[in-house]
Amino acid sequence: MRRTIDILSAGELLVDFVTAEFVQTIDEGSLFKRIPGGNPANIAINMARLGNKAMLAATVGNDDMGRVLINHLNRSGVDTTCVAQVEEPTTLILATRAATNSNLQVYRGADSMLSIRQFPFQSFENIGVFHTTCFALSKNPSQHVILQAAERAQRAGCLVSIDVNYSEKIFPDRIEAKKAVSEICRYKALVKISDLDWKRLYEDNAPAPEAVIEHFLKIGASQVCFIGEKGCWVGNGSETHSIPHRQDTTGAGDAFLAGYLTARLDDKSLLDAAIAGRRMAELKLPLTDRVAREHIYEELESH
Repeated sequence: MRRTIDILSAGELLVDFVTAEFVQTIDEGSLFKRIPGGNPANIAINMARLGNKAMLAATVGNDDMGRVLINHLNRSGVDTTCVAQVEEPTTLILATRAATNSNLQVYRGADSMLSIRQFPFQSFENIGVFHTTCFALSKNPSQHVILQAAERAQRAGCLVSIDVNYSEKIFPDRIEAKKAVSEICRYKALVKISDLDWKRLYEDNAPAPEAVIEHFLKIGASQVCFIGEKGCWVGNGSETHSIPHRQDTTGAGDAFLAGYLTARLDDKSLLDAAIAGRRMAELKLPLTDRVAREHIYEELESH
């Protein structure tokens, strides 16, 4: 049975300034487009688009950009009760528009200032999924706070979820990053990782999907989604499935995970959840558009 709150997403809420054209370096960019960003925020928004009750725990500056982000979340149907404003400036990222590997420069600020007081621990029994990221674990006090919250969430029966969105510029201590990811996995986490993030974090340029899945299961994860160049692999120790990409879904990892999590909350099988995630990633719709849940399930009866 579904819980009252489908997902509490915790971590980075920030503004991306992305070059309007495809360039290799920030220096080559002359025009930048402002995009509300941060994986936890994007997951919450995509979950809300699918009709889920979504909350976000995050920290932004007491500034204009902070208010822009909060207003964006509210318009997107995300509960911002757990979003706080602090005196540190809102975190900004300058990034190049790229087909695969974007060049970025991070201006850290408020995103790492999460407080334990922001989390509704008395309501954790009513939350289906507690989601976070490697980015969110890259700096204290947020790392310490999120690890505490993940432990509480798992004890309350929530499905803990992590997107291992690793970047050396954000989390330069690779050993510490691996340790933080392992800590989250101990809480029977669902792990989503791309081939690029695996290469960055584990310095393995030719990852075998089955080996990636086995690695995370061995350190405590309950299920793993590995998104590679040619498709997606999902596994939970008793079964493993792969599905091919049917079109270019570069940059749609957040949409995939929202579709996958929604399907799992709806008691869909591992394979069906992967198919639903792929379908959500293929829907090239603005983040403001709602998605009827039957759209991501339309292929399930025929496969």
